[in-house]
This record gives sequence, structure tokens and C-alpha cells, in this order.
Amino acid sequence: MTVIVPEPLLEERNVHGENVEEERSIGGGSLDLDGGFVVPDSNAFGHSFRDYNKESERRAGVEEFYRINHINQTYAFAKEKKEEHGKLQKGAMSIWECVELLNEFVDESDPDLDEPQIEHLLQSAEAIRRDYPGQEWLHLTALIHDLGKVLLHPSFGGEPQWCVVGDTFPLGCAFDQSIVHDQYFKGNPDYNDPVYGTRLGIYTENCGLDKVTMSWGHDEYMYLVMKENGTTLPPVASFIVRFHSFYALHHSGAYTYLMNDEDKEMLKWLRIFNKYDLYSKSKVRINVEEVKPYYQSLIDKYFPPKLRW
Repeated sequence: MTVIVPEPLLEERNVHGENVEEERSIGGGSLDLDGGFVVPDSNAFGHSFRDYNKESERRAGVEEFYRINHINQTYAFAKEKKEEHGKLQKGAMSIWECVELLNEFVDESDPDLDEPQIEHLLQSAEAIRRDYPGQEWLHLTALIHDLGKVLLHPSFGGEPQWCVVGDTFPLGCAFDQSIVHDQYFKGNPDYNDPVYGTRLGIYTENCGLDKVTMSWGHDEYMYLVMKENGTTLPPVASFIVRFHSFYALHHSGAYTYLMNDEDKEMLKWLRIFNKYDLYSKSKVRINVEEVKPYYQSLIDKYFPPKLRW
């Protein structure tokens, strides 16, 4: 099935990949972004979004999460996890069944929200649906982008949060300083490796992100689930799911030397999606039963009734 995805309208960005219009408007209250989306002034706790240094009730736990994550996410570990979970032998269930399983979990790496994951999925999906009514593929992508967090569930092995959630980054090459709490990489066995510790590591210039091994987590797992179950969503949807936590790239402009031309085109949509993924988080609840029929119709269109997980 071929899905034509219109070219998104993008803002001017500076050399760091940051939004120039956002920079010009800082201090002036809400910001008008793509599609008319308005960025809130603060997160659910009254702080700036993704502020990992702000004193709050979640700061210490989030920092400890990244300390453990950065020490243990090695190239060998990620390859092992990809092989283990890529077999998709955990069982069979529908997309919506997986959505409901996420009701049981709160993401320990997220400084902006402490609500169950289903709330975040619906908030981001409904915000995109409002601003991009004609892009149904993007609505569904928002709904499913975090479903890989089902790895936290006991029936999926009950993986620890440090290897399921949080920002992701390439392995097999040097860790960039833009990665949150990068100081803890000094305890990672790959940090001083004569190959993995270099700028390109095992890769070549502009090799393409499809050839890059990312830190293991829910992004990579859901990407594998989509690929192996034959989703008919456009390739850009899989790109968004796989790299939506790759903040070093789409927020700080790091690792662009690994991208090919196709990656650069899809990155335009990822940056649009990222605004809704990040800034739609709030304490406002979505009426699940009211919106479920719409999303179920999209699930039926783009996925088989039951998926291998």
C-alpha cells in the first residue's frame, strides 16, 4: 500500500537544530508552532519542559535513572537485546490491548509527567489530530509511538525501566555531550574503547540511520514490532517511532553526519511530531471511550487484528 505524505512546512532552524521562531519568542508566553499548536508555558509540575536540573520531586529519580542507563547501555548489550526481543515470541495481541496494558506504568525517565502512559498517548494523538486533521497516519503514529514500553510488563519479562524508557543514542561510536546527563557515560565500558570511542566508530560518513545500532529501549522494540508485522503505515511512521527519543539528533543537531538524504527528509516530520510528543503532556484527561472508535478504525486499516510481540 502506498501512502503519499505531503511535505511539511518547517520553520527556520539554527545550526544547533533549534527552532529560530521559538528562540525569538522566548519570554513572550505561549508560542505558535506548526499546525497552530500552542506550547504551554510549563509542564504538569509547573516547571520548564525537559528541565533535568530543576529542583523537583522527580529530579533525583530521573538523574539516577540516567546514571544506570548510561553505564549499562553498551553496543554488545543493545545487540543482545535486539536479538532476544526481535524474535517476537512474547505472545499475540492487538494494538489496543497493548495500549490498555500501559495503564499500569509511569515513565521514570520523564521529568514532565507522572500519569499512566495511555494518557500521554491519547494527549499527543488528539493534539496532532486537531492540528493535522488530514494526516491520519500521523494520528495513529502518535497513539502507538510508546507501545514498546510494554516490555515493562511482567508478561513481557518485566524489563527494568533503564533499558526500556529514556532518551536514546547511537552505540558503536562516541557519546555526544548533548545527551542528557552525559557525565555518566564515563562509567560505560565503551567510553574509552579505541573504536567505539571515536566520532564515527564502526560507521561511515552518511551511512544512514538504518545501519546504526541505537541504545536499546521501547523505540527500537516497537519499530521491530511494526516492521515484522507488516504495517502499511508509511516508512516515515516507522522512522518517527524508532527515533522519537533520539533527542541528541532532533533537538541538539548531533550525529547528523550519520544521516543520509532519506533520513533528512523524514527528520522534518519527526521534528513536527516531537513537539506534540513533548508539549502535549498535561493533567487534562482524554475520554478514552469517546475517541476509541476513531483510533480503532485506523488500527484496523494499518495493522493486522493480532500482532506478534
